[in-house]
Amino acid sequence: MRLVRSLICFPVVLAVALAAPAAHAQISFSSAIDLALRNSPKVKMAEADVAKSTAVLAESRDVFIPSLSAGSGLGYSYGFPVGQPTLYSFTVQSLVFDQSQKNYIRAARMGLEAANYALADARQAVAEDTALTYLALDHDLQRLDALQQQLAFASKLTEITQARLDANQDSRIDFTKSRLTAAQVKLARLHTESDTNFQRQHLANLTGLPAEGLSTIHDTIPQPPAPVEGPPATNIPAIQAAYASAQSKFQVAFGDSRKLYRPQIAFAAQYNRYAEFNNYQDYYRNFQRNNFSFGIQLNWPIFNANLRAKARESIADAVRAQYDADRIKKEFLEGRAKAVNALPELAVRTEIATLDRDLAQEQLEAVQIQLNQGAGNPNAPPPTPKDEQNARIQERQKFLDMLDADLALRQTQISALRVTGQLEQWLKSSVRLDNTLPQAPSAATSKP
Repeated sequence: MRLVRSLICFPVVLAVALAAPAAHAQISFSSAIDLALRNSPKVKMAEADVAKSTAVLAESRDVFIPSLSAGSGLGYSYGFPVGQPTLYSFTVQSLVFDQSQKNYIRAARMGLEAANYALADARQAVAEDTALTYLALDHDLQRLDALQQQLAFASKLTEITQARLDANQDSRIDFTKSRLTAAQVKLARLHTESDTNFQRQHLANLTGLPAEGLSTIHDTIPQPPAPVEGPPATNIPAIQAAYASAQSKFQVAFGDSRKLYRPQIAFAAQYNRYAEFNNYQDYYRNFQRNNFSFGIQLNWPIFNANLRAKARESIADAVRAQYDADRIKKEFLEGRAKAVNALPELAVRTEIATLDRDLAQEQLEAVQIQLNQGAGNPNAPPPTPKDEQNARIQERQKFLDMLDADLALRQTQISALRVTGQLEQWLKSSVRLDNTLPQAPSAATSKP
């Protein structure tokens, strides 16, 4: 009976669960960074490159380790036997000396070093992208909340202007202006909704979480510090990877150029077990079933046009890689100078936007006081509800401008932290901040 009741209740419970609205998933700043680093295909590709470089290094070293192989050439023959009647054989061979191989080992070691630097750079790039996306989504959520309030004020202004127009207190131009203001706010909200959906989807792709209802926790975002003098450009992972890759190619070129006029020595040993049913003992004297041989092979290239051309190709490839590393270094220095130099201007713009918003808020409070208490200049006309709505719309617009200026400043600060080598330290501080802050109960759209 319990089983029957369970089977009867299960469809009801399932229907209720399916009918329930999707829960809004909140994620903290540091959790988003951690999930992105764990799920990023770019990071996984870099890790695969490290694994490949490790295998290449082992492969270049293992040519000096003897290799063992076994085989068999079993078959029946009639008459005079041709070939070896081998039941089975074992062969051991290895490289003993090759001067070029030393360069190839160095090249593989530098290739692994370059792959590790590239992995570090990929992790920083993913962390930066996630941080910028998180800030943009948090910014859009705050904008949506402010735009919703601004739209309500604009709709109220349209209603007031319509009533004043009907009472012949306003002109048709005033009514059209109020409608234009409402339409502009609607357009801004649609644009922000579109950008919010894009940022939410991008953050979902980075973290591996579903995009539906994904939101931020504003209090978990640490304030980016002012960047200080960065490390030398040669200590940046992207530049280190480029120069290590160039050095690896130079080592390959050195190895290819030393193929000529230098000996190559290899060792080989073989054991064969011969069969007796091929009549070898009838045609050969002193036939033996067990045979063993060993020796060395010396190869001394004297003239080989193909090796010469290969060496020229390798050195050209290495020179190109060196110039490419120089290009990356110069572009990095230019980008770092641009990001750091832009910070003071963005900070002043943010300060101006904040003061404009404070001024608009104070003007709104002054209009409200005059409406409630009738205070103000007795020679000036008293404010009307229309003036109050205009002041509210203006205050919300200044708040939106402040949000945009603050986002531009923070995003530039994060980019500057990466190019100055301080991004990782800042991200670690966000983990400590998350551990001390309580989790917010709803989407973090901080209201003024």
